[in-house]
Formats: sequence, structure tokens, C-alpha cells
Amino acid sequence: MKNRLAGLLPVLWAMILAVLPSPLSASGRLSVFVSIPPQKYFVEQIGKDRVEVSVMVQPGTSPHTYEPRPKQMVAISRTRLYFTIGVEFETVWIKKLAASNPAMEIVATQQGIQRIPISGAHIEDDRHEQQGSDPHDGLDPHIWLSPPLVQQQARTMLAALQKTDPANAAFYAANCDQFLQALSDLDQGLKDTFRGKQNRQFLVFHPTWGYFAHAYGLQQIAIEIEGKNPKPAQLQQIIQHAREHQIRIIFAQPQFSVRNAKLVAKAINGEVVLVDPLAENWMANLRLVADKFQQAMQ
Repeated sequence: MKNRLAGLLPVLWAMILAVLPSPLSASGRLSVFVSIPPQKYFVEQIGKDRVEVSVMVQPGTSPHTYEPRPKQMVAISRTRLYFTIGVEFETVWIKKLAASNPAMEIVATQQGIQRIPISGAHIEDDRHEQQGSDPHDGLDPHIWLSPPLVQQQARTMLAALQKTDPANAAFYAANCDQFLQALSDLDQGLKDTFRGKQNRQFLVFHPTWGYFAHAYGLQQIAIEIEGKNPKPAQLQQIIQHAREHQIRIIFAQPQFSVRNAKLVAKAINGEVVLVDPLAENWMANLRLVADKFQQAMQ
């Protein structure tokens, strides 16, 4: 009897596999969705040509207010993995996306990362007192802008890819090792870029670069905190601070209006420089942004 059961086990297992949905898309690649373009870069460094990565928040749009398009909702129904990162639109939409595809595994790449409060003002003001009412409860969601934190996210992605597509586990692991080394090299290069800088402050309109600043001993001074513009007296303090510290550049991002940033730039006889925290070519972009920050500190 035992021998008969042993002989049936391979047949039963084959029948189970036959009814399970394949983790691969029609193209033969693992179908993955991510929230923002930098995550696409991360997944592709690990999965290479064996993953097919779609991005929810399209270039030029903001992850704070984004709403998925109908075409994306259709694509979600065929996806096996979704990597979240903790941006604002997920708080509204991730349950709806999960309901549209119960077979899709949702992996929080922000898991295990200690988030820091949204920071950026050189003075404490009542904008910070109101942060408990925002969707992030005052915590900074921009964890993809710190190479050490991206290393943690990459390991989480690796584990999920290996679980979903175990046949290619070794392939993913080898690629991830290479990516982690590239991140270590980038981290050291950025430390070298800012080593010895006396003026370590940079002025931004939206406080996106807190984790980057934290990683490299810098201080971002933000004009806006989570959509809250400063009061006239607070704005005057920021302008005065910029003048005293000879800050002439305000960094803004293309996803937001720069009109108010230009007004402040005019007041300090400076200029607005665009830096994109959501660029898909993440590593090259981070080096470019670091160079701009470094030049602004001279």
C-alpha cells in the first residue's frame, strides 16, 4: 500500500502544479509591479531580463496624489508580485489593488527600515505640530534616496523573487550580490564627495532628501513641509538664514510647481535648480544630484 502511495505522489504533485497559476507572464518573464520608477531600477538589477517590471506612478506625476489608470488596473490582474515602498497613494489604493488580484503577493520593501520624521526647517515651527494628521504620521517616506537603505530594500526584493520563482533563485542571488556591491561603492563615493565640507546645508522647496542628508551628514532646509507653506514671518526667517549662510540655490523637483520656489530665489538673489527624486536611472541620477548639492555648498 505504501509503495502504491509513493508511486502516486509524483502524479498528485504534477496535478497540483497544473492548476496553480504560472508565475511567468506570456513573455516568459516574471510579472512585477512597483509603485515608483526607482524601484523598477532596483528590481531589474536583481531580475535582469527574467522580470517584466511595470511602474504604477508614471513619470512626471506625484506619488502623493496619484490615482491608477484603468489600463494599470487591468495589468495588475495579471501580476504576481507588487513591491510597495510606503508612498502616500498606497495608503488609499493598495487594498483595492490587492482585491483586484487575490493571487498577487504584496511585499512591503519598507519593512525593517526605521523611518525618520520629515525634517527640513532650520527652526521649529507649528507646521511640525500638525504632522500627526498627515497620512505618514510625520514620517518621511523617501527611503529610496539612501544607498544603505536601498541595500535593505534589495534584500527584501531578492527574497520575494526567489520565493515566487525558485527555479531562478541562484540567478537572482548572484545579481543581487553585484547590486549590493555597486551600492556599497556608491555609498563610499558619496561619502568622499561630501568629506571635508564646512557648509553642509542645502535649501529645498519640498523636504524629499532627508534620508540622503542623514546618510552623509548634511542638513536640508525646507521651505515647504508636507504641503504646508510657511507663514510670512517663517518665510522671512528662512530667507534671512539663506542670506547669512550664502545659500544661493533652491532645489525643487519637477513633480511640483516651482512658482513659489522662484519667488524665494529672487529674494535671496539665487536660482532654482531641478533635481528629480523619482528618476528611473537611479544610480546615475543620485550621483548627479550629489554633484549639484556639493556645488551648491561651495
